[in-house]
Order: sequence, then C-alpha cells, then structure tokens
Amino acid sequence: MPSFDIVSEFDKHEGANAVDQANREVQSRFDFKGVDASFTLEGDKVQLEAEVDFQLKQMLDVLRARLIARGIDARCMDVQDPVLSGVKARQEVALKEGLDAAEAKDVVKRIKASKLKVQAQIQGEKVRVTGKNATICRALWHCYAAKRGRICRSSLITSATSRGRAVRRPHQVLTI
Repeated sequence: MPSFDIVSEFDKHEGANAVDQANREVQSRFDFKGVDASFTLEGDKVQLEAEVDFQLKQMLDVLRARLIARGIDARCMDVQDPVLSGVKARQEVALKEGLDAAEAKDVVKRIKASKLKVQAQIQGEKVRVTGKNATICRALWHCYAAKRGRICRSSLITSATSRGRAVRRPHQVLTI
C-alpha cells in the first residue's frame, strides 16, 4: 500500500551555518560596533547574548533571516523569554524537530476532514499516511505540500510483494 510520512525536521548543518552567518553579520553591523553580542549554538539550542534587550530583538531578526536564507523554516524556532541580568541580556531559542502531540492531532484531523480514503497514524514524532490507491495518496500529498510545507527528501523503504521477494520503492517524506 502506498504511504508517505509527514515530519518536521531541519538540516542541522544548515542550522549551524545560519548561526555562523548571523554571528558574522552582527559583528560587522554598524549598530553593533563596540557591543559584546554573540550567538552560540549548543545542540538544538541557540543562545543569544547582548548588552540590552532591544539588541536581542535585533539579533533574533538577524537569526530568523539567516535561517530562512539557508532554507530552514522560521516556524521551527521556539523563542524563550529574555533573561536580563545587570550587565548582560540572554535569550534562548530552541530549534524544534518533530511534531508534538497537538500538531500531530491537528494534521490527522485535517487529513480526515479532507474526506479522502486514506488512513493517518501518529507514530512518535511523525504522521504516516497510507491508502489503497497511490493516486489518492499523491493527491493528498501534493495538496498538503502546497498548503503547509515543501518536499524535503525521498527515502527508500523495502516492501514485500505478492511473490515473496523484496522490492525497493520510493517512500515520500513531507516536511512541514
């Protein structure tokens, strides 16, 4: 049966490149001359550090622009509240991967509302959509890709045929 996955992921290498570019841009900007401001990437979290909170807002805009330029959707950013101490202002931005339970339920609800003959299952941090007909799955896939996300990659999965031998066929992955 044809199937595809709906996932939320980003390329970590591109995320690191975006943080590096944002660091270089902040160091070369005129309004940040003489200011100790920097981005630090620690796993999936980006630490913003500046002298005052309005500079954090400017740095957040720079980071968002660099992520978008590197092909990472800005919706993956989970911005925390800034922490203001006497000399420094810090803010943490988590780069989210995977669908949480509420988002996955919303995706399944919208798929069921489409009235197409497909089944949607929540499998951890992704939603697997299967159907009897490849045309129906493809129609839903293109409709969802046009509305919400874009095609990220295709991977190959192994499936058994009626003759008992294994055949490799493409398995589509939709990134939101």
